[in-house]
Amino acid sequence: MSREQTDVHEHESGEGEISKRANNVEHVLTSGVLCATIVRAEFREPGIRFFTPDELSQQLAFMRHPLGKIIEPHVHNAVPREVQFTQEVLFIRKGRLRVDFYDTEQHYLESRVLGAGDVILLIQGGHGFEVLEEVEMIEVKQGPYVGERDKTRFVGIEQSQVKLPK
Repeated sequence: MSREQTDVHEHESGEGEISKRANNVEHVLTSGVLCATIVRAEFREPGIRFFTPDELSQQLAFMRHPLGKIIEPHVHNAVPREVQFTQEVLFIRKGRLRVDFYDTEQHYLESRVLGAGDVILLIQGGHGFEVLEEVEMIEVKQGPYVGERDKTRFVGIEQSQVKLPK
């Protein structure tokens, strides 16, 4: 992540939140805690680029290889891993989606709008969504899904409360 560390733009967005954006990648933080990572559709970089620290149970990477590159056949070894909280990745294929971020105490922080080709890893805290244009997306998360035991629902914000970065 050295390129990103040398080209980071930070902005305060209130309530102790800071977003770090560089090269079409945004890390949404609140009080120093990583809530989400957004990789915009425009992101391009050769090779393999991991956006997540090793300690996360869900890893997010971008891969770009030239024609003819060989990736050796492989199998994945049994490696014990411990998962405390569900982390989910959304791939936006079509449309626009507003993501509202909340801290772990269900207090609203701010929002982002995602479009076709964008990817978001939701790491910690709460989140809600509003579909702004008919959306098609793919979700990837740890399983198995256990229905209503998997989440705690709460009342979200009103449209007038939406905060988007400038």
